[in-house]
Amino acid sequence: MTGRPEDAVAELRELGVSTVYEASGRQGLVDAEYHQLVPGSRAAGPARIARCGQNDNRAVHEVMDRLQPGEVLVLTMPDPAPVALVGELLLTQAAARGAVAVLVDGAARDVEVLREFDVPVWCRWIRARGATKTERGEIDVAVQMGGTRVAPGDLVVLDSDGVVVVGPADVPAVLEASRARFDKEEAMRTRLQAGELSYDIHGLRREDTKAS
Repeated sequence: MTGRPEDAVAELRELGVSTVYEASGRQGLVDAEYHQLVPGSRAAGPARIARCGQNDNRAVHEVMDRLQPGEVLVLTMPDPAPVALVGELLLTQAAARGAVAVLVDGAARDVEVLREFDVPVWCRWIRARGATKTERGEIDVAVQMGGTRVAPGDLVVLDSDGVVVVGPADVPAVLEASRARFDKEEAMRTRLQAGELSYDIHGLRREDTKAS
């Protein structure tokens, strides 16, 4: 793939989660329900991961020191639970460090304020229940989220459809496949707008006629 890596990230962000997921061979979906605190927001970037202790967010404070501009901050704990791992003050730090999004496999709080930030947040729960700060946790380790492995540096794409993860080595192929899928769907949309039916375009009517 030619061009700058950041251009590929931006293009995959605009192509969106569903297109990237399908173009990846239906791989990498973080199969869990997340609150998208800013409706319509989109983001993509390499993962910077904090694996917190259970119901504890000490690791979130530590990971801020490593967070780089353009990254998606990914926060997890051993068992997802409705405990707030991030709120206004931690998101203030993430924004100052240049994060493009925060993905929380737990809860967020101060959500009315969080919605005002330029850094969109996706979280499993919205809860006021606070975390402890007694267990250090782990930084920059691979984690499991929604049945998918997320490793440091993996590309995380987020929008209203959810979250999908693409390994760095797979980005060129997935981008090419995503472009092809987008073009195919654009052609399909034109035919549908002209009155054709997907039942015929996909050959389903023909199959059903042969089977009857």
